[in-house]
Amino acid sequence: MSVTLEQVQAAIGKPQAPFTYTYTPRDVALYALGVGAPADPLDPDELKFVYELSGEGFAVLPSFAVIYISQTIHDILSGRIGDIEFNPMMLVHGEQSLVIKKPLPSAGTVTCHPVIADIFDKGSGMLVLNDVVCKDESGDELAVLRSSMFIRGMGDFGGERGTSDKSDAAPDRPPDATMTEQTSPKQALIYRLSGDVNPLHADPAMAAVGGFEKPILHGLSTFGYATRAVLKHFCDNDATRLTGIKARFSKHVFPGETLVTEMWRVADSAVIFQTKSVERDEVVLSYARATIS
Repeated sequence: MSVTLEQVQAAIGKPQAPFTYTYTPRDVALYALGVGAPADPLDPDELKFVYELSGEGFAVLPSFAVIYISQTIHDILSGRIGDIEFNPMMLVHGEQSLVIKKPLPSAGTVTCHPVIADIFDKGSGMLVLNDVVCKDESGDELAVLRSSMFIRGMGDFGGERGTSDKSDAAPDRPPDATMTEQTSPKQALIYRLSGDVNPLHADPAMAAVGGFEKPILHGLSTFGYATRAVLKHFCDNDATRLTGIKARFSKHVFPGETLVTEMWRVADSAVIFQTKSVERDEVVLSYARATIS
Protein backbone atom coordinates (compact mmCIF):
# COMPACT_ATOMS: atom_id res chain seq x y z
CA MET A 1 0.00 0.00 0.00
CA SER A 2 1.10 3.58 -0.60
CA VAL A 3 -0.05 7.05 0.35
CA THR A 4 0.09 10.42 -1.38
CA LEU A 5 0.95 13.80 0.10
CA GLU A 6 -2.53 15.01 -0.84
CA GLN A 7 -4.17 12.25 1.20
CA VAL A 8 -1.99 13.10 4.18
CA GLN A 9 -2.68 16.83 3.99
CA ALA A 10 -6.42 16.17 3.82
CA ALA A 11 -6.29 14.12 7.03
CA ILE A 12 -4.24 16.56 9.15
CA GLY A 13 -6.27 18.74 11.49
CA LYS A 14 -9.53 17.06 10.65
CA PRO A 15 -11.60 16.54 13.82
CA GLN A 16 -13.01 13.07 14.22
CA ALA A 17 -16.40 12.23 15.68
CA PRO A 18 -16.49 12.51 19.49
CA PHE A 19 -17.11 9.29 21.38
CA THR A 20 -17.88 8.34 24.95
CA TYR A 21 -16.38 5.81 27.33
CA THR A 22 -18.42 4.60 30.30
CA TYR A 23 -16.69 2.59 33.00
CA THR A 24 -17.12 1.11 36.48
CA PRO A 25 -14.75 0.14 39.31
CA ARG A 26 -14.48 -3.28 37.66
CA ASP A 27 -12.86 -1.68 34.60
CA VAL A 28 -10.47 0.26 36.82
CA ALA A 29 -9.40 -2.92 38.64
CA LEU A 30 -9.06 -4.93 35.41
CA TYR A 31 -6.78 -2.27 33.95
CA ALA A 32 -4.62 -2.30 37.09
CA LEU A 33 -4.23 -6.08 36.79
CA GLY A 34 -3.23 -5.57 33.15
CA VAL A 35 -0.32 -3.36 34.22
CA GLY A 36 0.94 -5.68 36.96
CA ALA A 37 -0.84 -4.38 40.07
CA PRO A 38 -0.70 -5.25 42.85
CA ALA A 39 3.01 -5.91 43.26
CA ASP A 40 2.12 -7.46 46.63
CA PRO A 41 -1.57 -8.44 47.04
CA LEU A 42 -1.10 -8.49 50.83
CA ASP A 43 0.07 -4.86 50.91
CA PRO A 44 -2.98 -2.58 51.48
CA ASP A 45 -1.18 0.26 49.71
CA GLU A 46 -0.99 -1.91 46.57
CA LEU A 47 -4.30 -3.72 46.93
CA LYS A 48 -6.19 -0.41 46.73
CA PHE A 49 -5.62 -0.29 42.97
CA VAL A 50 -7.60 -3.50 42.35
CA TYR A 51 -10.00 -3.78 45.32
CA GLU A 52 -12.96 -1.40 45.43
CA LEU A 53 -13.59 -2.05 49.16
CA SER A 54 -10.01 -1.34 50.19
CA GLY A 55 -9.61 0.14 53.64
CA GLU A 56 -7.02 2.48 52.12
CA GLY A 57 -9.66 3.81 49.72
CA PHE A 58 -10.10 2.57 46.16
CA ALA A 59 -7.52 4.30 43.93
CA VAL A 60 -7.40 4.82 40.17
CA LEU A 61 -3.99 4.59 38.52
CA PRO A 62 -3.49 7.87 36.60
CA SER A 63 -2.42 5.97 33.49
CA PHE A 64 -5.94 4.48 33.38
CA ALA A 65 -6.82 7.56 31.32
CA VAL A 66 -5.28 5.86 28.27
CA ILE A 67 -8.27 3.50 28.36
CA TYR A 68 -10.64 6.41 27.73
CA ILE A 69 -9.40 6.54 24.13
CA SER A 70 -9.67 2.82 23.34
CA GLN A 71 -12.12 3.71 20.56
CA THR A 72 -9.24 5.30 18.65
CA ILE A 73 -7.47 1.90 18.70
CA HIS A 74 -10.54 0.25 17.17
CA ASP A 75 -10.75 3.01 14.55
CA ILE A 76 -7.12 2.76 13.49
CA LEU A 77 -7.29 -1.06 13.39
CA SER A 78 -9.78 -0.62 10.56
CA GLY A 79 -6.72 0.09 8.42
CA ARG A 80 -7.96 3.51 7.36
CA ILE A 81 -7.20 7.11 8.34
CA GLY A 82 -9.33 9.39 6.18
CA ASP A 83 -8.57 8.20 2.64
CA ILE A 84 -5.32 6.54 3.70
CA GLU A 85 -5.39 2.73 3.72
CA PHE A 86 -2.77 0.55 5.43
CA ASN A 87 -2.16 -2.89 6.89
CA PRO A 88 -2.93 -2.59 10.64
CA MET A 89 -0.42 -5.36 11.40
CA MET A 90 2.30 -2.90 10.34
CA LEU A 91 1.20 -0.45 13.04
CA VAL A 92 3.18 0.06 16.25
CA HIS A 93 2.67 2.55 19.06
CA GLY A 94 5.44 5.16 18.90
CA GLU A 95 4.93 7.46 21.87
CA GLN A 96 2.29 8.29 24.46
CA SER A 97 1.80 11.38 26.57
CA LEU A 98 -0.84 12.03 29.18
CA VAL A 99 -1.76 15.13 31.20
CA ILE A 100 -4.18 14.69 34.09
CA LYS A 101 -6.34 17.76 34.67
CA LYS A 102 -8.39 16.36 37.57
CA PRO A 103 -8.14 13.23 39.75
CA LEU A 104 -9.69 10.36 37.81
CA PRO A 105 -13.04 9.14 39.19
CA SER A 106 -13.53 5.43 39.82
CA ALA A 107 -16.60 5.36 37.57
CA GLY A 108 -18.35 7.60 35.07
CA THR A 109 -18.80 8.57 31.45
CA VAL A 110 -16.05 10.43 29.63
CA THR A 111 -16.52 12.23 26.31
CA CYS A 112 -13.46 12.19 24.06
CA HIS A 113 -12.72 14.65 21.25
CA PRO A 114 -10.02 13.30 18.88
CA VAL A 115 -8.20 15.04 16.04
CA ILE A 116 -5.29 14.04 13.77
CA ALA A 117 -2.76 16.64 14.91
CA ASP A 118 -0.07 15.86 12.33
CA ILE A 119 1.40 13.19 10.06
CA PHE A 120 5.13 12.96 9.41
CA ASP A 121 7.12 11.17 6.72
CA LYS A 122 9.84 9.15 8.45
CA GLY A 123 11.05 7.44 5.28
CA SER A 124 10.63 3.90 6.56
CA GLY A 125 7.10 4.67 7.68
CA MET A 126 4.43 7.22 8.50
CA LEU A 127 4.11 8.77 11.97
CA VAL A 128 0.56 9.78 12.92
CA LEU A 129 -0.05 12.09 15.90
CA ASN A 130 -3.50 11.80 17.42
CA ASP A 131 -4.66 14.29 20.09
CA VAL A 132 -7.64 13.58 22.32
CA VAL A 133 -9.24 15.87 24.90
CA CYS A 134 -11.32 13.91 27.43
CA LYS A 135 -14.07 15.64 29.41
CA ASP A 136 -16.07 14.48 32.41
CA GLU A 137 -19.83 14.59 32.81
CA SER A 138 -19.65 18.23 33.93
CA GLY A 139 -17.85 19.21 30.75
CA ASP A 140 -14.56 19.84 32.53
CA GLU A 141 -11.31 18.62 31.01
CA LEU A 142 -10.26 15.44 32.76
CA ALA A 143 -7.27 14.37 30.68
CA VAL A 144 -5.44 15.35 27.49
CA LEU A 145 -3.62 12.63 25.56
CA ARG A 146 -1.33 12.48 22.54
CA SER A 147 -0.61 9.17 20.86
CA SER A 148 1.89 8.68 18.07
CA MET A 149 1.38 5.69 15.81
CA PHE A 150 4.10 4.50 13.46
CA ILE A 151 2.93 2.64 10.35
CA ARG A 152 5.83 0.74 8.81
CA GLY A 153 6.25 0.77 5.06
CA MET A 154 4.09 3.88 4.51
CA GLY A 155 6.82 6.53 4.23
CA ASP A 156 8.44 8.42 1.37
CA PHE A 157 5.29 10.31 0.40
CA GLY A 158 7.03 13.69 0.35
CA GLY A 159 5.83 15.03 3.69
CA GLU A 160 7.56 16.83 6.54
CA ARG A 161 9.87 14.60 8.57
CA GLY A 162 9.21 16.29 11.91
CA THR A 163 11.67 16.52 14.77
CA SER A 164 12.91 13.97 17.29
CA ASP A 165 12.70 15.24 20.87
CA LYS A 166 15.51 13.76 22.96
CA SER A 167 15.36 16.29 25.80
CA ASP A 168 14.33 13.66 28.36
CA ALA A 169 17.19 11.23 27.84
CA ALA A 170 18.30 9.25 30.88
CA PRO A 171 20.93 11.18 32.90
CA ASP A 172 24.50 9.91 32.87
CA ARG A 173 24.53 8.90 36.53
CA PRO A 174 23.16 6.06 38.64
CA PRO A 175 19.37 6.18 39.02
CA ASP A 176 17.84 7.50 42.22
CA ALA A 177 15.44 4.56 42.33
CA THR A 178 14.77 1.34 40.45
CA MET A 179 11.85 -1.06 40.39
CA THR A 180 11.98 -4.57 38.93
CA GLU A 181 8.94 -6.70 38.11
CA GLN A 182 8.44 -9.80 36.02
CA THR A 183 5.45 -9.71 33.69
CA SER A 184 3.21 -12.74 33.32
CA PRO A 185 3.31 -14.85 30.14
CA LYS A 186 -0.42 -14.04 30.03
CA GLN A 187 0.06 -10.30 30.54
CA ALA A 188 -1.00 -9.25 27.04
CA LEU A 189 -4.10 -11.44 27.22
CA ILE A 190 -5.07 -9.71 30.46
CA TYR A 191 -4.35 -6.20 29.21
CA ARG A 192 -6.33 -6.65 25.98
CA LEU A 193 -9.50 -7.11 28.08
CA SER A 194 -9.30 -3.37 28.76
CA GLY A 195 -10.02 -2.62 25.12
CA ASP A 196 -6.92 -2.90 22.92
CA VAL A 197 -7.80 -6.00 20.92
CA ASN A 198 -5.06 -5.73 18.27
CA PRO A 199 -4.35 -9.38 17.24
CA LEU A 200 -0.64 -8.53 17.33
CA HIS A 201 -0.85 -9.06 21.10
CA ALA A 202 -2.69 -12.38 21.09
CA ASP A 203 -2.46 -14.28 17.80
CA PRO A 204 0.92 -15.85 16.89
CA ALA A 205 0.01 -15.87 13.19
CA MET A 206 -0.83 -12.15 13.21
CA ALA A 207 2.32 -11.38 15.20
CA ALA A 208 4.33 -13.15 12.49
CA VAL A 209 2.71 -10.93 9.84
CA GLY A 210 3.94 -7.97 11.87
CA GLY A 211 7.47 -9.41 11.92
CA PHE A 212 7.51 -10.71 15.51
CA GLU A 213 8.38 -14.24 16.58
CA LYS A 214 5.40 -14.29 18.96
CA PRO A 215 2.74 -11.89 20.29
CA ILE A 216 4.13 -8.83 22.05
CA LEU A 217 2.97 -6.96 25.11
CA HIS A 218 1.01 -3.75 24.58
CA GLY A 219 3.25 -0.74 24.90
CA LEU A 220 0.60 0.83 27.11
CA SER A 221 0.86 -2.08 29.52
CA THR A 222 4.59 -1.37 29.89
CA PHE A 223 3.65 2.32 30.23
CA GLY A 224 1.42 1.34 33.16
CA TYR A 225 4.21 -0.65 34.83
CA ALA A 226 6.43 2.44 34.65
CA THR A 227 3.64 4.64 36.00
CA ARG A 228 3.32 2.35 39.01
CA ALA A 229 7.07 2.50 39.58
CA VAL A 230 7.05 6.31 39.70
CA LEU A 231 4.00 6.34 41.97
CA LYS A 232 5.61 3.93 44.42
CA HIS A 233 9.01 5.58 44.64
CA PHE A 234 8.19 9.28 44.29
CA CYS A 235 4.51 9.72 45.17
CA ASP A 236 4.04 7.36 48.14
CA ASN A 237 1.56 5.46 45.95
CA ASP A 238 -0.75 8.49 46.00
CA ALA A 239 -2.32 8.42 42.53
CA THR A 240 -3.42 12.07 42.75
CA ARG A 241 0.19 13.29 42.89
CA LEU A 242 1.09 12.21 39.35
CA THR A 243 -0.22 14.81 36.91
CA GLY A 244 1.56 13.92 33.69
CA ILE A 245 3.59 11.17 32.06
CA LYS A 246 5.09 10.54 28.64
CA ALA A 247 7.31 7.90 27.07
CA ARG A 248 8.65 6.64 23.77
CA PHE A 249 8.09 2.96 22.94
CA SER A 250 11.59 2.26 21.70
CA LYS A 251 11.47 -1.56 21.70
CA HIS A 252 8.83 -4.26 22.07
CA VAL A 253 8.35 -6.46 25.15
CA PHE A 254 7.43 -10.13 25.14
CA PRO A 255 4.99 -11.25 27.83
CA GLY A 256 6.86 -12.99 30.63
CA GLU A 257 9.92 -10.74 30.42
CA THR A 258 11.25 -8.86 33.43
CA LEU A 259 10.96 -5.07 33.40
CA VAL A 260 13.29 -2.79 35.33
CA THR A 261 12.36 0.90 35.54
CA GLU A 262 15.20 3.28 36.39
CA MET A 263 14.21 6.72 37.71
CA TRP A 264 16.02 10.03 38.23
CA ARG A 265 14.61 12.98 40.19
CA VAL A 266 15.61 16.00 38.10
CA ALA A 267 13.41 18.64 39.77
CA ASP A 268 10.91 18.89 42.61
CA SER A 269 8.12 18.17 40.14
CA ALA A 270 9.89 16.01 37.53
CA VAL A 271 11.19 12.46 37.26
CA ILE A 272 12.96 11.14 34.17
CA PHE A 273 12.81 7.39 33.72
CA GLN A 274 13.51 4.54 31.34
CA THR A 275 12.37 0.92 31.34
CA LYS A 276 14.43 -2.05 30.17
CA SER A 277 13.79 -5.68 29.32
CA VAL A 278 16.20 -7.52 31.60
CA GLU A 279 16.32 -10.68 29.48
CA ARG A 280 17.30 -8.86 26.29
CA ASP A 281 19.12 -5.95 27.98
CA GLU A 282 17.22 -3.48 25.79
CA VAL A 283 15.60 -0.16 26.64
CA VAL A 284 11.88 -0.50 25.86
CA LEU A 285 10.65 2.88 27.19
CA SER A 286 12.91 5.89 26.61
CA TYR A 287 12.88 9.71 26.65
CA ALA A 288 10.31 9.42 29.40
CA ARG A 289 9.22 11.93 32.02
CA ALA A 290 6.68 12.07 34.83
CA THR A 291 5.32 15.26 36.39
CA ILE A 292 4.52 15.00 40.08
CA SER A 293 3.27 17.21 42.89
